[in-house]
Amino acid sequence: MNIDNLDKTLNKIKIECAGPDLNIKLMETKKIRLATIYLETITSTSEMNDVILKNISDDFRHEIKFKDVYNYLYNSISCGSINTISSYKEIIEYLYNGFAVVLIDKSDKAIVCEARATLDRGVSTPSSEAIIRGPKDGFTENFNKNLGLIRRRIKSPDLKVIEKNCGRLSKTRIGVMYISTIADKHLVDDIIKKIDQIDIDAILDSGYLRELIIDDNKSNFPTIMSSERPDKASMALLDGRVVLIFDNTPFVLIIPTFFIDYFHTPEDYYQKSNNVSFIRIIRFIAFFLSILTPAIYIALVTHNQKNIPTGFLVNFASQRIGVPFPSFVEALIMMIAFEILRESDIRLPSIGGSSVSILGGIIIGDAAVSAGIVSPIMVIVISITAISSLIFSQVDVISAIRTYRIIFLIAATIFGIYGIILLSILLIIRLTSLEVFNIPFTYPFAPFNLKEQNDTLIRAQRKKLQFRNFITAKKNIRRIKKES
Repeated sequence: MNIDNLDKTLNKIKIECAGPDLNIKLMETKKIRLATIYLETITSTSEMNDVILKNISDDFRHEIKFKDVYNYLYNSISCGSINTISSYKEIIEYLYNGFAVVLIDKSDKAIVCEARATLDRGVSTPSSEAIIRGPKDGFTENFNKNLGLIRRRIKSPDLKVIEKNCGRLSKTRIGVMYISTIADKHLVDDIIKKIDQIDIDAILDSGYLRELIIDDNKSNFPTIMSSERPDKASMALLDGRVVLIFDNTPFVLIIPTFFIDYFHTPEDYYQKSNNVSFIRIIRFIAFFLSILTPAIYIALVTHNQKNIPTGFLVNFASQRIGVPFPSFVEALIMMIAFEILRESDIRLPSIGGSSVSILGGIIIGDAAVSAGIVSPIMVIVISITAISSLIFSQVDVISAIRTYRIIFLIAATIFGIYGIILLSILLIIRLTSLEVFNIPFTYPFAPFNLKEQNDTLIRAQRKKLQFRNFITAKKNIRRIKKES
């Protein structure tokens, strides 16, 4: 549709964009007719009144000749960003992105002025990832602020951003960020190709894209990491990875992600290496405890009693006197009770959430033992399991641990220790078969890379971490230059 007829264009906009926030101001003299259009809910009213409309009304008094109106207005309006468009479709797109549109009668071009309203919260501390030491700023729902938080850390023209719009209705802005002198260009092209192939009505959060961009249904463990921390995203970029930032969500996506990444935190690189190595070992122990503790207990008391010392076996048996349920049902009841408490802790307001869950756990555990529903040793086993799982902050990792815990529990109930061993082998095979954009998920364990072991289970001194990840960084491999 041509936009040279002002009345027809305005009538169509009034019909298609009808709403209480649609604002149209018509200005005309004997020779000039123009209109400004904007949406009050997403456009800054002060910017419109004090800058754009004031400039236009002042220019109107000069009675400019018609042939000069377009160029004169384009050069005189002062705003953040100004552009020209020539189609009705572009008018609608800019209008719903917070721009003000200036239409001039009998002109085949329109002027769009950036006057977006500030609808996001300011930069604050990330709520989903605890920060012990390091920068306290976190991503917000504003695309430009998220981009700025990374540019503050990486001040180089090599940091490239390719902007995409995804979603037929939402037109969500997505920024594909990478460092051109480090990252693999083939990986960047593959990610952009995947984004271009997505055909969905709306992208409301980064989780939508994570589910669409890659098929990770082979495992419950997430193969793409989301983060709310700019320092974590910057570390990923410097390692040759690709970071996707989004409008309307404070969570970015880091591609590719390795299994070992979920045991590392940005604070690991802000502290002494010896202390960090000890903590990382604790995280691995907690990971295995959170998955295997109930299964091992069930296997020992159900099928493999010979492996328990006689004193312990008598003690366990005496504690189970009067308990009406088998050990499997007993463990399942306690696990479900804990998950309910965890979920209530997450959903309740932060003021009373923790106190309610702690009080609920104490009361329920004590009441269950007193009533003879569960044995005291089972309360201890589930408590160790629950505490061990709290060491992980990623929701997807916690969900994966929960799922495998139940699967191992069933295998231990049926086959005992042999079931746990067999299922562990199958889990390892499944994890090692996962790939993220043709990159192995379990690297550097499988395929094994000796040089990369300096930053896996332990963290070597910084001067020994001279090289970037050999899989993600295809260029500029050396992080620290050799001493002369």
